[in-house]
Amino acid sequence: KPGEQKPPKEAPSLQCMHLAVVACGDRLEETLIMLKSAVLFSNRRLCFHIFAEDSLKPEFEKKLKEWPSSYTKKFESNIYPITFSVGNAQEWKKLFKPCAAQRLFLPVILKDVDSLLYVDTDVLFLRPIEDIWHILKEFNSTQLAAMAPEHEIPKIGWYSRFARHPFYGTTGVNSGVMLMNLTRIRSTRFKNSMIPGGLTWEEMLYPLYQKYKNYITWGDQDLLNIIFYFNPECLYVFPCQWNYRPDHCMYGSNCRGAEEEGVSILHGNRGVYHDDKQPTFKALYEVIRDFPFEDNLFQSLYYPLQSKFLDTVHTLCGRIPQVFLKQIEKTMKKVYENRVIVYLGANHRY
Repeated sequence: KPGEQKPPKEAPSLQCMHLAVVACGDRLEETLIMLKSAVLFSNRRLCFHIFAEDSLKPEFEKKLKEWPSSYTKKFESNIYPITFSVGNAQEWKKLFKPCAAQRLFLPVILKDVDSLLYVDTDVLFLRPIEDIWHILKEFNSTQLAAMAPEHEIPKIGWYSRFARHPFYGTTGVNSGVMLMNLTRIRSTRFKNSMIPGGLTWEEMLYPLYQKYKNYITWGDQDLLNIIFYFNPECLYVFPCQWNYRPDHCMYGSNCRGAEEEGVSILHGNRGVYHDDKQPTFKALYEVIRDFPFEDNLFQSLYYPLQSKFLDTVHTLCGRIPQVFLKQIEKTMKKVYENRVIVYLGANHRY
């Protein structure tokens, strides 16, 4: 109306950080623990985009509603069915792990989302999501996605030794933690080995799969490696502490970033949260799983974690507990300051 004041635009600090995950089969608990780690440490609002089989949808809704209101007010969640816009849905669904190929279709499905962070279900955040979200601002004019290297050392890397298809760089990249500028992805024509003039993201996916399906081992991750082999200028590579896996310590420590700064995002691939092969990874998963939301973080999360780590010193990963603890300790101090010191300061006048 004339003379009526317009509502102020949402400040950048209050805007939603979009987090996407794909959960099928027995991945309900793992996904919930990942989301819990995101909510525990982040200060900004989160928007969860959960792609799940129909049978899991009511379980997700029920479990998320059971979280205390002090945490549920920090996020909103959207649950989507598994859908593939091009090609054969059954082929896509069976590619590598159940439904994992869904991540390739995020730019097509989430048309109103500008940028998002995709993670596998077996990921744990050990610091606020906003810290990796800031990397989006570091993209140059051609970069539209960010991933970490698959390995730090080419001579023991999988792609550099065994791949039968093109891959990015010298060791390939791991897609378990992937920042995506969806707006740029949707508007780019990608170079490829099929059509000289380039193809859009959606046009490229199925022909690319058809061409390389007999040569790929790691499913959609291999397809992403092929895409960025032909379009290296489109990829920003972030360091290993943002996608820290057992490979970074099980043969000896080889992630310098984690040694210096601590692990930022833990990726427990190879099922290590659920067996006894890497007890350090399992300890972190179990402590976050068992943490009562409203309890003191140091008392009910950090100290139990230190105690559990004492039982893992017989492993190479267990011999470097500071790598796993450094960032989580720093993050908990910040959370404590935000919740206690700031609160007291606001309510006490001197």
